[in-house]
Amino acid sequence: MQPPPPFYELAGHFAIDLPGARAVFTTRRGGHSRGPYESLNLGAHTDDDPEAVAANRATLQARLDAPPLRFVDQVHGAEVLRIGEAAAEPATPPQVDGQATSAAGIAPAALVADCLPIAIAGDGAVAMLHGGWRGLAGGIIAEGVRALRELGARGPLAAAIGPGAGGCCYEAGPEVHQAFADVPGAGRGRHLNLAAVARTRLEQAGVSHVQDIGICTICADPELLYSHRRDRGITGRQAGVAWLT
Repeated sequence: MQPPPPFYELAGHFAIDLPGARAVFTTRRGGHSRGPYESLNLGAHTDDDPEAVAANRATLQARLDAPPLRFVDQVHGAEVLRIGEAAAEPATPPQVDGQATSAAGIAPAALVADCLPIAIAGDGAVAMLHGGWRGLAGGIIAEGVRALRELGARGPLAAAIGPGAGGCCYEAGPEVHQAFADVPGAGRGRHLNLAAVARTRLEQAGVSHVQDIGICTICADPELLYSHRRDRGITGRQAGVAWLT
């Protein structure tokens, strides 16, 4: 599957160039996992073989020619970790749902399997956010923009929304719809368009240019992307990864 421009294929994944940065949204292609996790499962908290997950992460980094990937322990919140030039990787992954960095030697990553991976970049800093409905409702996008500015991002910001549960397939309860009642067109019956929510929140936070890949993880080719809902919870994780160029 070829992604829509300005996204492009890179080593079997979906990439896009942002101001001073590159973002990549991974697929299931080219890994070492087997069974329901086949093949490029990057999620360490699944029931996959840990050695296969470690090999998948190393393979991905090498094929992308990216800086060291940095993962966190996601908790469906709205906290964004700031990583400056001299920040060493902690021994225990912090419990946050976003990372922003001004360091060229780090590639922040967010694991997803229906939630949205969201990259934001400006001249001098880049962020990768895990955009589930709770994080979006809690303000993770505004916090991500705030983190970028604190780290010195200059000029206009641009964002890219990767594959996630689409408005075509994502059904949510009344409390979820209520959380986004202010977003025009986000809800249609029981269906919710998370990407429309993310775009609105990005624009409200001052991001001037937003690109949405428009691929639904639930109804896309099962061999291309993992989906927690489609696979009833027994599945792997793809990632959004971003780094300064």
